[in-house]
Amino acid sequence: MSERTVLISGAGVGGPTLAYWLARNGFRVTVVERAERLRSSGNPVDVRGPAVHVAGRMGILPRLREAATGTTGVTFVDAAGRCLGRMDMRAVQQAGEVELPRGDLASILYEASRDHAEFLFDDSIATLDQDARGVEVTFDRAGPRRFDVVIGADGLHSVTRRLVFGQESGLVRHMGLYVATTPLGGGAGAGRDILMHNTPGKAVAVSPTPGGDLAFFLYRSPAKPGFDYRDIEQHKRMLAGAYADVAWRAPELLERVRAVDDLYFDSVSQVRLPHWWSGRVALLGDAASCVSLFGDGSTMAMAGAFTLAGELADSPDDPAAAFRRYEAAHRRLVDPKQRNIGQASALMVPATGRGILARNLATRLWPAVAVAARLKRAFSGSPVA
Repeated sequence: MSERTVLISGAGVGGPTLAYWLARNGFRVTVVERAERLRSSGNPVDVRGPAVHVAGRMGILPRLREAATGTTGVTFVDAAGRCLGRMDMRAVQQAGEVELPRGDLASILYEASRDHAEFLFDDSIATLDQDARGVEVTFDRAGPRRFDVVIGADGLHSVTRRLVFGQESGLVRHMGLYVATTPLGGGAGAGRDILMHNTPGKAVAVSPTPGGDLAFFLYRSPAKPGFDYRDIEQHKRMLAGAYADVAWRAPELLERVRAVDDLYFDSVSQVRLPHWWSGRVALLGDAASCVSLFGDGSTMAMAGAFTLAGELADSPDDPAAAFRRYEAAHRRLVDPKQRNIGQASALMVPATGRGILARNLATRLWPAVAVAARLKRAFSGSPVA
C-alpha cells in the first residue's frame, strides 16, 4: 500500500495538531499557510478538557504551562480605573487546564509538528478538483500537486470551505460584534488580573501574558458593508471610530493601535454547515464550526484534529467513512458551544448602562463560582484556524 498524502490548509491550532497525528499514523503531510509567519496576536485561549489529553500525548504540556498567562481574575473598572467589581477566575479552573496566548499555543504546536510534515508559508490553495481517487490542487505560488485527501483548517474565512461549499454569505453569520487584539510589549505580565472597562456596547481591556500585556477590544455593531478582514488600515479606522468617546486607557491604546502592524481584527461570527465534508475534502476547527471568541475554539480544534486523524488512520482507503465518523463524534462536543454566544456577550459587553451596572453588581451578589464560570467561558476562545 502506497503512503497516503494529505494537504492541510492552515497552520494555526488545528492544522499543526492534525499534521502531528497524521504523520504519527503513517501519512505524508503537507501544510500550506497563507501568512508569511505564525501570527503572534490573538486573545489568550484555554487548553482544557479533551485538548489537555491531546497535549499530554504530544508531550507538550510542560511547554504550555511555561507559557501560561497565570491570570488571576477579571477586574471591572470605571473611567478613572477604580474597581467596580471583580471575579476570581482561579475558582473555576478545571484540573489540568492551561490558559496561554494564542500565538504561543500555535508556535508550540508548530514546533511539535514541523519535523514530521512539510510546511509551505506565504502560499494558499487556488483551486481544488477532486475525483474518486484524489484531489488535484493548484496553489498561488507552488506548482500543482495531487493529494489523497485535503483538510481545511484555515479558520473563519476558509479558502477550502469557499472552494468546496460556496461563498461565506450563506454559511457565516455575523453575531453583532467585532473583536480586536494587539500585543503591547513590555515586561512579563503574567499572574495578574485582566482589567476591563465598559461603556454601553463596548469593552476595552488589558490582559496580562508572559510576553507582556495584550490590548483587547470588543464592541457591538451591525455588519459593516465592505468589511475586509485582511485590510488592517480599515480595521484601525473602525476601532478609532468605535472608541472615540471611550475613556480609561482607550485613547492611549488607540494610539498604540495606529502604529502596529500586528493587529488581529475580525467579526465575531458563527459558521453553521449541514456537513463538514464533501468527497475527499473535509473541514476542521473554525472552518467547520466557528463560534469565534465564545466557543472554546482552540480546545475544539485540537480535539477535532485528534479525532479526525484517528478516523483517517482507521480507514485510509475510505476517507468518506472516516469523515462521517469524525463529524458524528465531534459534533457532540461542538454543537453545545454554539449556543453560548448570547449569554457570554451579555457578560462581556452589556448593551446598556443598566446592563453594565447589573453585571458589576452580580459579581458581588451572585455565587462567585457561577459568575466566574460564565466569564471564564466568555474569555476562553479566540478565532483560530
